[in-house]
Amino acid sequence: MIKILKADITTLRVDAIVNAANEALRGGGGVDGAIHRAAGPELLEELYNYSSCSTGGAVLTKGYRLPARYVIHAVGPVWSGGNSGEARQLESAYEQCFALAKLKPDIHTIAFPAISTGIYRFPKAQATDIALRVMRKHEPAFTEIIACTFDDESFALYTSKAIAHPNSTNQDD
Repeated sequence: MIKILKADITTLRVDAIVNAANEALRGGGGVDGAIHRAAGPELLEELYNYSSCSTGGAVLTKGYRLPARYVIHAVGPVWSGGNSGEARQLESAYEQCFALAKLKPDIHTIAFPAISTGIYRFPKAQATDIALRVMRKHEPAFTEIIACTFDDESFALYTSKAIAHPNSTNQDD
């Protein structure tokens, strides 16, 4: 089932949450900063095992002080007009998250933020289409996939686009 929530992703009791990370994997603002603060310094210590992560890629770490057991750090693209492969890179970031999650037999529930739609300026409607398409593709492999939005606009976009899918539910927490 795909569920649409308006919530703080750092509070969700799921097996894995996805972090909208930057290539350096050293924390940042927005979702990335919130996840690092909630997880504690051990998260950054583990990320020092990686020199970086390319756009469209992802790495998996423990969740430390988060309710989630794991964090999957996905690097989405910075929007530069749409002619530089941004859609393909965003789709790849979502696909890489699912690929890593499937490597862990104890990941049955996973929550995603709206990757690249904040300071990376990816158009929210297009990003929502990509996210939901990839989520639907992998839906059979998970008990629950959550699109965790933080603002009203993203929640409304995900909700309106998910209505056509009978296994999607919405919840404004």
